[in-house]
Amino acid sequence: MSYISLNQLKWLSTTLVLFGILLTNLNSYPLNIFSHGLGAAGWCMAGFISKDKALLTNFGLQIPLFLIGYFNYFLV
Repeated sequence: MSYISLNQLKWLSTTLVLFGILLTNLNSYPLNIFSHGLGAAGWCMAGFISKDKALLTNFGLQIPLFLIGYFNYFLV
C-alpha cells in the first residue's frame, strides 16, 4: 500500500486551504469550512509528522473554529 508523502500532504493541504479561502470570499458556505478544515487538518498532520510546533499551533488552533462551523451547520 502506498502512502502519501509529507511533501504531497503539504501541497494538498495548501491547495485545500487556499480553495477554502476562495470559497469564503465567494460566500460559499458550508463548502468553505469543509475545504479549509480538511486543509488545516492536513497541515496539523504534517506538523505532527515533522514535529513542527509552529505548524501545530497555527493550524491546531483553527480546528476548534471549524468544529464550531460544523456544529452550526449540522446541529443548529
